[in-house]
Amino acid sequence: MTDRRGATLREQEGRAGLALISPTLVITLVVVVLPLFWAIMLAFQDARLINIRRVGVFGHYTLENFGYVVSEPGFWTALVNTLVYTVAGTGLSIVIGLVAALALRDRFKGRTLVRASILVPYVAPVVAVAFLWETMLNPQYGIVNSWLSEPIAFLTQAKGTFLGIQVPVALLTVIAFEAWRYFPFAFLFILARLQALPAELDEAAVVDGATPTQRFRYVILPQLWRIIALLSVLRFVFTFTKFDDVYLLTGGGAGTEVVSVRVYNFLTARDDIGASAAQAIVLAVVLVVFLVLYLRFFSGGEREQG
Repeated sequence: MTDRRGATLREQEGRAGLALISPTLVITLVVVVLPLFWAIMLAFQDARLINIRRVGVFGHYTLENFGYVVSEPGFWTALVNTLVYTVAGTGLSIVIGLVAALALRDRFKGRTLVRASILVPYVAPVVAVAFLWETMLNPQYGIVNSWLSEPIAFLTQAKGTFLGIQVPVALLTVIAFEAWRYFPFAFLFILARLQALPAELDEAAVVDGATPTQRFRYVILPQLWRIIALLSVLRFVFTFTKFDDVYLLTGGGAGTEVVSVRVYNFLTARDDIGASAAQAIVLAVVLVVFLVLYLRFFSGGEREQG
C-alpha cells in the first residue's frame, strides 16, 4: 500500500513537472527545432527563390550544395577569417574586460559613474556605433586619421604590415571594434566575481609581502579562471556567428568576409537558398567541433584538478 501511494505521488509529481516545462518545450520546438529541421532540409535540396514553393519534405535530396559551397572560391578564406576574427575578438574583449574590472575594483570617488559609462559600447545600438566608427576612421575627414602623418583607409585598404606580416587592415579594424563593443560583457562577469572574492586572501598576500603581480597570479587569477572559461565559450559562440558588426562596417569587403556574411550574400545576391543553408550548416558543424574540443579539454583539466 505504501509503495503504491509512493508510486502515485511520483506520477503526480512527474505530470506536474511535465506541465510546468511544456510551455518551454513548445517554444523550443517552434523557435529552434523546426527552423533547424527546415534549414537542414533546404541544405540538401536544390532550393532557389524561384522554386521555393516546390521544395518539401519529400523532395529530391542531394549533396551538391555542400560540394558547391566548399569548392566555391573564397570559402576557405572566409572560414579562416571567421576563426581569426572569433579568436582574436574573444581574447581581446576578455583581456580588456579583465583589465577594466581590476582597475575599477577598489572604491574611489565617481566609481559608479565610471562603471556605468563602460557599459555604453555594449548597450548602444550597433547601427549607431558602427556609423560612429566609420566616421572616425574615414581617411578624408575622420578624427583618427587627423592624428596620423599619412591617412589610412582602415575599412577599405586591402593589406597592411603588422609585426612584419601582411594582414588585411580592415580585418584588424573589425576585430578592434568587436573587442571594444563587447569587453563590457566580460567586464560585468569578471567584476561580479571579483566582488565576491574573500578580502582575507588579498590581505594575507599583502601581509606576506606579495607584489601586485604575484597577488594577481597566485591569488586573484585562480579564482577567475572558471568565469574566464565560461566567457570564452559564450563569446566564441556569439562571435563565430556574428554578422551585423562586420556587415555594417565593411560589408564583408577588403578581406573581412566571414562565413555569416557569405551566407547572407548567397541568399540575397544569388537567391540560392539551398547553398546558403548548406553554408550555414557547415558553419554550425565547425562551431560544434570547436566547442566539443574545448569542452573535452576543459573537463579534462577539471578532472585533473579534482
